[in-house]
Amino acid sequence: MNSDTIFGFGFTLWKQKYIQAFLGGETQIVNFVWTYTQAVNKGVNKNSNIINWGQRAIDEAYKTARQFDIPLGRVEDGFIRSVGLGSDLTPPLSLVVDKTGIYYDPTQPSDLESLLETYAFTDELIMRAANIRKMLLDNAVSKYNVGKKLVSKLVQNQAGQRIILIPGQVEDDASIQKGCVDIKTNAELIQQVRLTNPSAYLVYKPHPDVISGNRIGKVDRSITDQYCDLVLEDSSITDCLDIADEVHTMTSLVGFEGLLRQKKVVCYGIPFYANWGLTEDRHTVDRRTRRLTLDELVAATLILYPRYMNWETGAFTTPEFAIETLRKQIDALGGKPINKISWLHRQVRKMKHFYKGVFAKP
Repeated sequence: MNSDTIFGFGFTLWKQKYIQAFLGGETQIVNFVWTYTQAVNKGVNKNSNIINWGQRAIDEAYKTARQFDIPLGRVEDGFIRSVGLGSDLTPPLSLVVDKTGIYYDPTQPSDLESLLETYAFTDELIMRAANIRKMLLDNAVSKYNVGKKLVSKLVQNQAGQRIILIPGQVEDDASIQKGCVDIKTNAELIQQVRLTNPSAYLVYKPHPDVISGNRIGKVDRSITDQYCDLVLEDSSITDCLDIADEVHTMTSLVGFEGLLRQKKVVCYGIPFYANWGLTEDRHTVDRRTRRLTLDELVAATLILYPRYMNWETGAFTTPEFAIETLRKQIDALGGKPINKISWLHRQVRKMKHFYKGVFAKP
């Protein structure tokens, strides 16, 4: 980012070092602040860049941007992220910086939506996207890459019975707050899917952040016992997708990962991948008028929109390199790490990641 200074709002201490690497490098310092007053005291001016993470400082970030007539860049994790959860303080291999809105908020345009609506995709880019999609599937790589291997005998559907995967979400997540209209909780989603699919075999996969105890969204067992045929708490999401015929979701990235596998995907909210002719949608966004191919969606989402980091060299890299890196990390661990662990084990893991993020190279 080229400017006199960069001001970052809402970045916790452990995020600050890798954000500095992603956005400032060795030549520009990112000034981390939480309020308009702090930014003014540190010298924000009309030539500065302003970025924000999450919701806790968003109002102060917007206030500063308005006062100095500066665009606000929204920063979030990319879609090929890490082996481990962000809530466990695992550093990411990819980030997005959106200067229009943010991909999970359909109430306003975003850089990703603009790419999907207007970008002139070349044959070369589409071929590259197809190869990336194949790499993701061949290497069983997802966003977080946690969970043990699925034991196939747990799935006891009848012959010809459709298997519908319902991915749980973090219920106070911004993608739910911004991207959902009428169905806004995991329990409501489960009940609606059962109502419209009375004879299907429903598999509910709670969100790993909820299983870990880091975030809210737990569904009462009385709901899952009544409406679901199987609950898979710590199975790898890639294994869950492999056994599913369909994915029914509010706004989860699992829907996008289902599309990568050419599964039928039904959206009960409005995720970034909805309304482009690839999903069955409960709600629509009038701005999204283009009909896309799957690899056009992949090209914009995984190649054009995010930026990727090689933490060994400190240089930007490619999604292909990120996929290879995650596969090597998984292999070095002897498989994807189990997410359902003791509270003490999780705190030790967090402290290791915190120390690494603050005091060492990620």
